[in-house]
Amino acid sequence: MKKVTIILTGVILMTIASLNVNAQATSATDDATATARIITPITLTNTQGLAFGNIASSSSIGTVTITPAGVRSHTGGVTPSAIGIHKNAIYTATGEPNATYSITLPASVTISSGSNNMTVNNFTSDPTPTGLLSGAGSQTINVGATLNVGASQATGNYSGTYDVTIAYN
Repeated sequence: MKKVTIILTGVILMTIASLNVNAQATSATDDATATARIITPITLTNTQGLAFGNIASSSSIGTVTITPAGVRSHTGGVTPSAIGIHKNAIYTATGEPNATYSITLPASVTISSGSNNMTVNNFTSDPTPTGLLSGAGSQTINVGATLNVGASQATGNYSGTYDVTIAYN
């Protein structure tokens, strides 16, 4: 009987030991490091508004375009005047040095003088469609667009606002 008890005790101990070995072989634990780096927020500041200048309309529709470089051209029944100032819009982007970012321009906006309206569209920028902040963390963005002038467009001072958006890539 002692032999049977000793044998059974040995078998039981071996079974328990093999269970512990199997349990240890199916799991493991290790630690890792979690990190984060907070970067400079990206900002956009408008330093010069978009101006199409003084324009004379006619009985035909036309357009006036300002390029991102500030060059003005026209088509159709409009005549830009030498009186008044035309200029591209200028923005300053700032943020994390040497970071790239995307530029989102509006599809179109309406500018108004009382109840009279014109559409501004075909916005373009330089750089486009992405920019690269300098080692100092800034870059100039130049924006141009096209003004659509209606036939016999009513006289007035037209204005409106639009949004340019930048975001880190």
